[in-house]
Amino acid sequence: MPRIRTFIAVEVSADVRGCARKLIQELSSVSSDVKWVDPGQLHVTLHFLGDVDMLELHALCEIMTDAVADLPPFDVQFVGVGAFPSVERPRTIWLGVDQGADEFRELQRALQVGLEREFGYRGESRQFRPHLTLGRVKGQEVAASAELAERLLAHREFYGGASDVTEIGLYSSTLSRSGPTYNRIGEAELSGK
Repeated sequence: MPRIRTFIAVEVSADVRGCARKLIQELSSVSSDVKWVDPGQLHVTLHFLGDVDMLELHALCEIMTDAVADLPPFDVQFVGVGAFPSVERPRTIWLGVDQGADEFRELQRALQVGLEREFGYRGESRQFRPHLTLGRVKGQEVAASAELAERLLAHREFYGGASDVTEIGLYSSTLSRSGPTYNRIGEAELSGK
């Protein structure tokens, strides 16, 4: 049976995508060693599932629905630019979550419990930090240029816009030379009070 690369995520508002687009344009002027994310594809990943059998997609959607049914919608503000593992040695450049971070962690935990119980999925061992990935540094163990590190530090308080979280989505990811393409294949509403 065919398998598709999948993940569960939250889409962000046009406001956030617009702020991110301007930020990416500014940051990209100092470094060509970063593969920047298309702002139209921005999302907060809750769980990367990898290759999943197509016959399991319906069950995944049911797990998502059950996991978030009692959780209420919430508002999010994106604030602060940073990098994993550090600004000096970035692999992933991100825009952080300020307001709504606790709610994102609760949402991710609820999904984790459902995925482990019903699907046997084991998540990452490191603590979940909600963020928008803006870009990935190319190559292995590349130290940031002094100018890029300085620019990232200068944007520690950057305001990246607001968004509301009313649903989560199950997405497929198709990789190509021009970058990944994401397609929504299922969703679940946060309908708690």
